[in-house]
Amino acid sequence: MSVDRTDRKKTLPTHSAGVRPLLLEAAGLTLSGLVAEPEGSPRATVVAVHGGGMRAGYFDGQAHPGLSLLTLGARLGFTVLALDRPGYGRSAAQVPAGLTLGEQAVVLPAALDAFAERYETGRGFLMLAHSYGGKLALTTAARSPGLLLALDVSGLGHRYAGESADLPRIRHHVHWERTWGPLGLYPPGTFRAAQALVAPMPSREGAEVTLWPGMFDELAPRVGVPLRLTFAEHEAWWLHGRAHIADLTARLERAPLVRVERQAGAGHNISLGRAARPYHLRALAFFEECLESAGEADAPEMCVDPAVSAP
Repeated sequence: MSVDRTDRKKTLPTHSAGVRPLLLEAAGLTLSGLVAEPEGSPRATVVAVHGGGMRAGYFDGQAHPGLSLLTLGARLGFTVLALDRPGYGRSAAQVPAGLTLGEQAVVLPAALDAFAERYETGRGFLMLAHSYGGKLALTTAARSPGLLLALDVSGLGHRYAGESADLPRIRHHVHWERTWGPLGLYPPGTFRAAQALVAPMPSREGAEVTLWPGMFDELAPRVGVPLRLTFAEHEAWWLHGRAHIADLTARLERAPLVRVERQAGAGHNISLGRAARPYHLRALAFFEECLESAGEADAPEMCVDPAVSAP
């Protein structure tokens, strides 16, 4: 596929103004990441967890000023921490083969503890995760109850579409199309900027891809935090018709709130596309709702966007 000439020529910065790189020592690993803080004390801390083959900069897109979750969250009173998962960024030299989801779910809470020793975190941690990062977020929520106040996940379902789980056999152009969707969903400069974000998926991480449906079925009943799931209009990796959404939400029996929505005008990589800002605003609004209702003993609520309910 050709790339727009503007995309090839434009020089882009490494990260947005107000966004700083940081290193955290956690469970014997050095994790790299990005952080943005509000002017005053934070309401809470949003932890952003990237997907497979990406890095923390996924949440600080440089192709357009409105893409960055980090700058938006900080302006709205949140500290935002985007971490490179184990096997990416600085820790890639320590664990070049990466870690399993279970092992990453040990490192992540340790990283948040280390972060809390150095930064104000407000009322606690809210997690926003994409794709494979959503797998880690759900695994962490199930294994570390009380760590997270709420969870927002995009680009993740519980059943793969067709042969999507068989990554080694998917042709490169098919993989690309499923990951990005139509080119027009992204602002000029996106694919040039993405060169700094893309990283190889570690082998141990890749080996678990096909296991996710069974892993989800095991951990879903233990997720006990409010959860919002977003499927892009052009999501092609996951099944997200009416029956699949009903089955997915039914398995999240302990979550006090499960909300499923569709993001119009978006591909799988929502946070790098033109729909990034509306998606991030909706996610932060969800977090605001969760902060306001924290401590209230309501019955579990299931809420599915009618746009997602199509067969």
